[in-house]
Amino acid sequence: MVRPRWLLTPRVAVGRGWRIWDRAVALWAGVNLVWVAFDLTYVPLRTFWLQRNLHPLPSLPLVIPLTALPDLTRLYDPVKGIEQHRETEDWLAGFARMDRALDGATSGRSGSGTATGGRAGDQATSAALRRQQVALTVLMIEENPFLDSGNAGTLEKIKNRLRQRAGDESAKQATALLLSDRWLASHPWSEEERFWRQQILPLVETGYWRSIDENGRPTDHFWRFDLLLFQSVFALDILLRVVRLRRRFPGLSWRDALLRRWIDLPLLLPFWRWLRLVPVLERLSTAELINIEPLRAVISRAVVSLLALELFEVLALQLVDGTQSLIRSPQWPRWIRSLRSHQSVSVSDERELVELLRLWGPMVLGQVAPRLSPELQAVLGHALQQSMRDVPGGVLLPPALSRQLAAGVIDSLLELSRSTADRLAQRDNLQVELLQRFGDRFWDELAAALERGGALERSQQLLCTLLQELKLTYLAQVNRAGIDALMDELDELTTPAGPGSPAGEGSAAGG
Repeated sequence: MVRPRWLLTPRVAVGRGWRIWDRAVALWAGVNLVWVAFDLTYVPLRTFWLQRNLHPLPSLPLVIPLTALPDLTRLYDPVKGIEQHRETEDWLAGFARMDRALDGATSGRSGSGTATGGRAGDQATSAALRRQQVALTVLMIEENPFLDSGNAGTLEKIKNRLRQRAGDESAKQATALLLSDRWLASHPWSEEERFWRQQILPLVETGYWRSIDENGRPTDHFWRFDLLLFQSVFALDILLRVVRLRRRFPGLSWRDALLRRWIDLPLLLPFWRWLRLVPVLERLSTAELINIEPLRAVISRAVVSLLALELFEVLALQLVDGTQSLIRSPQWPRWIRSLRSHQSVSVSDERELVELLRLWGPMVLGQVAPRLSPELQAVLGHALQQSMRDVPGGVLLPPALSRQLAAGVIDSLLELSRSTADRLAQRDNLQVELLQRFGDRFWDELAAALERGGALERSQQLLCTLLQELKLTYLAQVNRAGIDALMDELDELTTPAGPGSPAGEGSAAGG
């Protein structure tokens, strides 16, 4: 693709201090862009940041743990106003108490020398906690706290896993069965605890509640940090850039200098923060930290390919329609009469048509016509032979005689043209007046002839029909394939030829 002219303009050298400042601000803007991307995707990806597990194939139970990533939810949940849902929090706390009680009861049963009363007390406590956990699970199923976080399908996953584990069609009954004495008597709690911790707890932990601000929108404190850490720096940098523009161009007003930095506007907007990608890329490219020219060329080619056909059709149709409207206008005689000298004289009182005639007349009659003498003699001689042949009873002139007659006529005409050229080259007021009178009379007679006959209407009709056929034939043949071919041809013309290509060989040979 062709590079825009503004990219080919050599940049003005800046001081070392400004270069360091520009690169620092560009890097800071890049950090802000990364943070903006993280903030915009945090709520939809909160489950990933909470569990730090990657599921490449959601349909298969394949999990890739990413334990190297830190748990950012504890730090970033307050920024988005996210808190653990009360029902899921109660469920998790109840499970922790139940787990400790069951571990104590299991260790009491397996230990030697433990009092019978202590074992009975631990078993009673664990049974009560298990019943309480069943009640919390039933309440969670009925209330579905995951609706507040937009994860309604999480509850269905929990219910399906409980049914599959217990082999029951009801999730509530499956929970009661999995925490019953009969089930735990045949299934050790160590195995059941693994099921609950790996299959159920990660899903329950994803439930959260997000507070609402006074405007009825979800709480979001991102703008506070953005304003303090980033937008203040961007505002200072924009002000410094405007001052630098004013120093380079003292006649530039503050408003025009600010308008020249319009590309920095997304950096100061509190909304549509994803638009910051454009000014950040511009700053990184200006600071020579990245090279976006290949990307710009690809995008430019795609945009031109998409819009070239539509733009060409619109402009061509507008041009043809405008020409047709001018042709259909009944003002032709008035326009032709306006070409007369007393209406077309400019402010400098220069008679353009007369001066052009005085300039071109001597040149054509005195220089161009004499050089065409052999060709004019041949044409006139051939015309004499043809005219004598067409005359009834006429005799055929010999070629030599016809050439001699033609040479005499042409010599006389050329001598007349030379003398006329000499006269036109001389400054003669009477001659100028006669030429002007001839031009005025010519335009008057042409306008009168158009008004008297039907030549004007017929000419307008023919010209408009010709333009209409142009629209129906030529413009209809322009298609996407033609535009693509033009783009390929443009690439061939603008891309430097390699050393092994024919163009490169020709250049080398020419050098």
